Amino acid sequence: MSSTTLLEKVLPLFLLATIIAVASAGISNSCLQCICRLEGCASQVGKCRQDVGSLSCGPYQIKKPYWIDGGRRGGGYETCTKQTACSEATVRAYMDRYGRGCRSNPTCEDYMRMHNGGPSACKSGSSLYRATTGYWNKAKSLCGF
Repeated sequence: MSSTTLLEKVLPLFLLATIIAVASAGISNSCLQCICRLEGCASQVGKCRQDVGSLSCGPYQIKKPYWIDGGRRGGGYETCTKQTACSEATVRAYMDRYGRGCRSNPTCEDYMRMHNGGPSACKSGSSLYRATTGYWNKAKSLCGF
């Protein structure tokens, strides 16, 4: 019969949960704000515009497939994406969903490229990676990365 205490049983589970929580922290606030600045941020609240053949809405210029992948938040595509808080929640959910496809600990560069070019744009050597280089260079210049 084991003399293992409750603490000895619970401590490893607690440590594992802590490691998982830290590892899946997601996109940083500074990275998220840089995306917002690149996309027009406050000047785009409440607005949608045509961009490369489809509608992009709000402070993060979110397209409908991105909004769907981000969890269909806020009662509808335009309703959500025209608002800052709902747009931010959508971007965070999108990044949480696809970020691990880049590497185990995605960087702001990975998130920037994914926002601009989709989930595969963070994969070095891909055509989408090359296509998002200008966006990443603009982010580095604007936000000091």
